[in-house]
Parts: sequence; C-alpha cells; structure tokens
Amino acid sequence: MQLIELLSQNPIFANLSSQDQESLAKSAITRNYQKGEWISHLGDVWPYIFVVEEGCVTPLKESSERSLIVVELGVGEVFWGLSFFLEAALMPVALVAKDVCRISMWPIDHIKPLLLKNGQMSWELTRLMVQRMQYASDILDEFAFQPVTGRLARLLLEHFDDAVGDYVARDMTLDEMAARIGTTREMVCRQLYKFADQGTIQINRTEFMISDQERLENIAGKI
Repeated sequence: MQLIELLSQNPIFANLSSQDQESLAKSAITRNYQKGEWISHLGDVWPYIFVVEEGCVTPLKESSERSLIVVELGVGEVFWGLSFFLEAALMPVALVAKDVCRISMWPIDHIKPLLLKNGQMSWELTRLMVQRMQYASDILDEFAFQPVTGRLARLLLEHFDDAVGDYVARDMTLDEMAARIGTTREMVCRQLYKFADQGTIQINRTEFMISDQERLENIAGKI
C-alpha cells in the first residue's frame, strides 16, 4: 500500500487536506530494516513520529535479566519517540524490526505546523496517546496482580487460538513468550511442562495443542 493511502486511512492524518497529505508523503524519511535490526535503542534521543509501511515493529524494554514486549506495531500504525514532543527526552524503549519492514518518519519540525493549525489531527493524536496509556495501565495491572501462570495461560489462549484440539506450529520461542509476559525463559519452560503434565496442553519441539481449553481459561482468569 502506498504511503499516501496509509495517511488517508489513519485517523490522525485523514482530516488533512489532500495537499497536506501529499506534502507529508513527499517529505517522509523512509527507512528499510531487516528482521532483528534496531531502529532505535533504549536511551536514544529519537525525535521522530513514524508510520509502519510494511512489516512489523516491536517496542522492546530490556534489562540484564529479561525483556518485555508490550505491543507490536503493524502496517498503518503510528509511534513516536519522546523527544518528538519533549526536547532531549530519552527513548524509554528500543524499537526493533520484528521482520523485514519499512517505516516513513518525520521530525517534529515537519509535523508541528500541521498539529497547530489542524485541531482534528491534534485531537486524534491525543486520543491515540490516551489509548496507549490505558493499554499500558492494563498491562501493569496484569503484571502486578496476575501471577506468571495466569499471564502465560492468557498468552497461549490469545496467540494459539486455533490450537484448541488440534496441533499447530510453535511460532514463538521461549524467549518471545517470556518477553510478552515479563518473565524469564526458564520460568516459561517450567510452566509449559507443568501445563503439559496436567493435561492442559500438549507440546513438543515443533508443535503445540490446547487439550483442555476450559482449564486453561480458568487459569487465565477468563471464566
């Protein structure tokens, strides 16, 4: 999909005039990344807002012991560095290409005049910020009040929703699972085999199946 089409379909840019959309598309800084390539690092001053044109971008929080992936940004989604709004503010997360991807980005100088003259654009960007804050709050609540067992059960139900009663390929590594629920790969491995011993799931090196959906939902706190 062309960048101009993505802009016209995104609520933040949709209310701009066709002339402003075309101007933005022409002034965009386009970057291509390979799978696993870093777009920005934790602690960088990165004063851009971007749209994902192709592939998927992962905001990643890392420490010496574990990683945390809160969200993945697909085609058409928008993200920004803190210094886009607050000069010299440092990136609270790293940005990594989950697969081959392309982004188009703009520095604040290109976007600020449009935000100041277009109230609807400013409103939609504010709405997106609030939605992201709400989502982050929900994640924090889950980490604070739900044990790792429940978080892993929820991840399995959501990511492997087609694995109920049927084997599917394991397309997430232990490290990826751990990063999604804020724990270590060792904890994920132990808990998966505990689920298997209980008969809740069946798992081998390449395939996965949910044997007892109701029990897994109980563990996840969904019923």
